[in-house]
Amino acid sequence: MTIGSSYNYPSYIAKEAARTKRSAKNKWAARFPNPPDLCFDYRALVEQENGIARATDPQHKICIIGAGVTGLTAARELYRCGFTHITLIEQSRRIGGRHLTVPGSRNSATSHTPFEMGAMRMPFFNRADEPPTEGRSLMAYYANQFELAFSDFANPGSQWVSSTGIYLREGSMGGGSAPQMLIWKNEDGETPPPGDELQKVYSKWKAFADRMTRHVAELYASQEWEAIWASIVEKYESVSFRDLVSMPALEAWDGHSPGDFGGMGMSAQESAIFYAIGIGDGSWGAFYDVCCLYPLRTAIFGFSSQLQLIHGRVDSNGDPLDSPYLNSEAVFDSMGQSFDKPRYIGLAALDECLLFVKTDETGKSIYEHSLERSNGLLTDSSVTKLEKLTNQKIRVYYNWKHSQPEQIQEQFDDYDSVIMTLPSWLIETRIKLENFTREMLPFETINAYKTAHWETSCKVFAPLKKSFLSKNKNIPQAIVTDSFIHDVYTYRYNDNYSYDCILLSYTWEDDATKLASFSDKELVSKCAEELDRILMNSTNIQEKISPYIGIDQAVVQRWITDKNALGCAKLYRPGTYYDAVGLMKYNRDLAHVSGLYLSGESFSVDAGWTEPCFRGAVDAVIHICNKTAATFNGGFSLSDYPHYQLKT
Repeated sequence: MTIGSSYNYPSYIAKEAARTKRSAKNKWAARFPNPPDLCFDYRALVEQENGIARATDPQHKICIIGAGVTGLTAARELYRCGFTHITLIEQSRRIGGRHLTVPGSRNSATSHTPFEMGAMRMPFFNRADEPPTEGRSLMAYYANQFELAFSDFANPGSQWVSSTGIYLREGSMGGGSAPQMLIWKNEDGETPPPGDELQKVYSKWKAFADRMTRHVAELYASQEWEAIWASIVEKYESVSFRDLVSMPALEAWDGHSPGDFGGMGMSAQESAIFYAIGIGDGSWGAFYDVCCLYPLRTAIFGFSSQLQLIHGRVDSNGDPLDSPYLNSEAVFDSMGQSFDKPRYIGLAALDECLLFVKTDETGKSIYEHSLERSNGLLTDSSVTKLEKLTNQKIRVYYNWKHSQPEQIQEQFDDYDSVIMTLPSWLIETRIKLENFTREMLPFETINAYKTAHWETSCKVFAPLKKSFLSKNKNIPQAIVTDSFIHDVYTYRYNDNYSYDCILLSYTWEDDATKLASFSDKELVSKCAEELDRILMNSTNIQEKISPYIGIDQAVVQRWITDKNALGCAKLYRPGTYYDAVGLMKYNRDLAHVSGLYLSGESFSVDAGWTEPCFRGAVDAVIHICNKTAATFNGGFSLSDYPHYQLKT
């Protein structure tokens, strides 16, 4: 996400607040920065020796639909608990879902340089005075556990780029007589963007965000926190981001109205600039008509602080560490179907480690355990129906060899629990749910995931010659425009790789939809030509970037037409926040009756991030452990687990 992605204030405020704040009485309480609900330290539970719990019913049969990061995490943590009948069903012939790392081009299996066509910048929720792996997050835990290498992500407007170019209104933003690209150099991380107009917009955003963050940091995890957060939700859940931007600013926060932090107080012209540029880190316009709680959660609670680029499970040269199945010619699922073998490069290494790296508790990986059973891991298998049986089990129907129409075989098996991790539009359009009563699956729940808003996104990646970042002093490293290409990122993984990366165009929502009619080849050419036009039109640049770009090796990803996704991230409109939270409550309230567990980003309120996928996976594991009377480790019990709050 581009929302506030160069905004590190939460991690700095957290450092200050930690000096004076009393420690929480509950050892399971989260600390700031972290998501506002639930205020729970998932890492503390998962990182215990022997994991979350010890299964007392290891034969409990569990089916996990989807082998993205949510499904893989759930499988690994259930296996660590001692559950031995776990089935992972994946529709595609690769793992990872919307973690999609492709080598330098899809035509090159040998290139090390990864293109992150899905999620690409990871928050660890660490404070400013500690390394990322000490953040109190599941991302920090798994990155440390799997020895993932990472570096600060080269966000536009951040100190991690040499400069950011800003080109708005055909170069007229600076007020000069000739078109120019504004150049923002932010070496200290505190330098505001150039020009009076941008600085006014930046200062209004920062005044609002700083005030809210300071109060949130002081109250987070306190006894008052749930009531404070409920007040914030009540104030803003029906307000769009667009309206928040123009809403009058408060002079001071009033403790008698603890949920009211006012708005940003921008004029129509300032709002138009903010729409296109954010605070210099990319367009926020794609999110203007969503519920403002989404950008508030993102910017205030640490999702956008100190973001990291994951290099993979690699050494200092960028070469993969010795890892399971790294040198295998192929890997196969439980039925002998081949699927993409691990490379341990880029963000995909996280998913590969979840599947292939051994667990301390068993001495085996979830993959090795899966191969011991004929249905432990099924790839190229599309789930078509879930049927609730009279014996309370769930029959899962699936098409084996899904991608091979002439060989498709419909099969089924019965399970005690089923964890659903799919994007909700896939559930609505591909899977029939039969014999689930309204007490098991209320219409409100079905309607909430059927009517959820999934946004589209389009990425255009290409190899970038090393000379661009090493020798170029003229063209900015990152560029933000109000043109159809919108955001351009360039960055380097390693000096040893043949090429660097350029994200030639990064668009969301309508900005991505308008590019849908062009073929990939046409789109790549149009983006390169448009970027050259902008640079040549800027009188202070007048140099083309295309000579540095491997145009013919470019890769395009359009998430809305990806048959395994039907969208890149789930958002929610004003007035629908409680519907989304209702989905998050389902596991606690009704899963023990239905046997169906809803898990992952489809059933969260933090779109486009990996942390809610982890949290949703662990949430499902907690409730399956509780249902089967497993013995929780560390003295944890469900009474220590906070409740999601709905409007009363």
